[in-house]
Amino acid sequence: MSIRAKLSVMMFLEFFIWGAWLPPSFGYFGSGALNFTDWQQFLLNIAFPVSAIVAMFFANQFVDRNFAAEKFLAFSHLVGGLAILGFGVASWLSFRDSTSERLNYWLFFACMAIHCLFFVPTISVVNSIAFANITDSQRDFGGIRLWGTIGWIAASWPFIFILIDWSKVPSMGELGFVKWLGTAFGTGLEGQALNQGKSWAFITAGIGSLLLAGFSLLLPHTPPKPATGEENSFAWLEAMRYLRYPFLLVLFIVTFIDATIHDGFFYFAFTYLAKVGVPENWVQAAMTVGQVAEIGTMALLGIVLKSLGWRTTMVLGILGHAARFAVFAFVPNPYAAVAVNVVHGICYAFFFATLYILVDDVFPKDARTSAQGLFNFLILGLGPIASRYLWPALQDHFTIDEPIVGKVVDYPKLFLIPTFMSIGAAVLLLLFFHPPKKRQVDDPTAFRAASH
Repeated sequence: MSIRAKLSVMMFLEFFIWGAWLPPSFGYFGSGALNFTDWQQFLLNIAFPVSAIVAMFFANQFVDRNFAAEKFLAFSHLVGGLAILGFGVASWLSFRDSTSERLNYWLFFACMAIHCLFFVPTISVVNSIAFANITDSQRDFGGIRLWGTIGWIAASWPFIFILIDWSKVPSMGELGFVKWLGTAFGTGLEGQALNQGKSWAFITAGIGSLLLAGFSLLLPHTPPKPATGEENSFAWLEAMRYLRYPFLLVLFIVTFIDATIHDGFFYFAFTYLAKVGVPENWVQAAMTVGQVAEIGTMALLGIVLKSLGWRTTMVLGILGHAARFAVFAFVPNPYAAVAVNVVHGICYAFFFATLYILVDDVFPKDARTSAQGLFNFLILGLGPIASRYLWPALQDHFTIDEPIVGKVVDYPKLFLIPTFMSIGAAVLLLLFFHPPKKRQVDDPTAFRAASH
């Protein structure tokens, strides 16, 4: 296999793992399934973002200073894969028949916590391995990273169909394709069968992780860069020092805002699409419009970056959120709500993927993984944590009691908040984000001059 092919397979498997277990986990920890209490569910849900924070100080440091990246990736996926496999097996045993008892909660929590602690750092590591082994990051990274999106789809889409109760679905010949597909989406498994079916999502993630653990040993050797002096002994601290440059500090702040808005979209989307008239059995399928669009924008990212540059590309990525929430606010129509999800690809590729490329281009190579982890601290950690406090509180604030229909969310007013937050973040970038046109970090004097 060529290096590019190996990197593409690495990305495919990395996001296959995440895409396998995350979508089926929504609602799986609560009533009707594992029946964990609210605080128990909170601990399970918070394991992923907390791991992103922990990774910045520990795991990413080890990759930059102590371990070859591909070997760290192999070890992490071996341990993390066994953990999520254990979560899936424990779930399967809990639902094997109507008399099965739930296993102890702390077994589930330990499996999820271990998986997240070892998996989350690898999101930065796969980026680092890719950047270390391509010659032109702006041109090549999008074409490699899009295989991650394909991996997510390959893992998550089959479960839409696996969790259908096919014994109750009429033949396609009786209904016609569109009606048959809608009927199939609305005829899901229930009870024990549904919960045991979802347990296979975690088992699938574990198998994918073990496959990537083995495949990692075939990846190009990406050695660590030991510290040359006390000043740069901590890679994460070396990465953080670069926030003293104004354009990187602005980018750091804007990334936090964008990550909070991005996570908020997933908090609102499923409920909102159903509220505006998308049949509940079509909501999951409608959400995939954004994933398909993401593949296209990733493929075009290199051309866009070369044509528009860092700032314009990232501003467009942030304004994608503003466009989506504005449509949600002012055009409460199912067709508009589904169609506007095409901007998801712009939101992700033009901001987050571009951010990863810029970070590798600007930050020192001996702190490459820690620099990626510094921004994943926001994208996967602090942003989602803030989102899970901010958006539920705002939704409660904009929920009113109607005499006949009961509680109703004032979506137009609610969605104006993320719309204006996105516009504000875009203005911050437009006014204060002035990165050097060419990487200058090997010459500190030139870099400081270019970054003001």
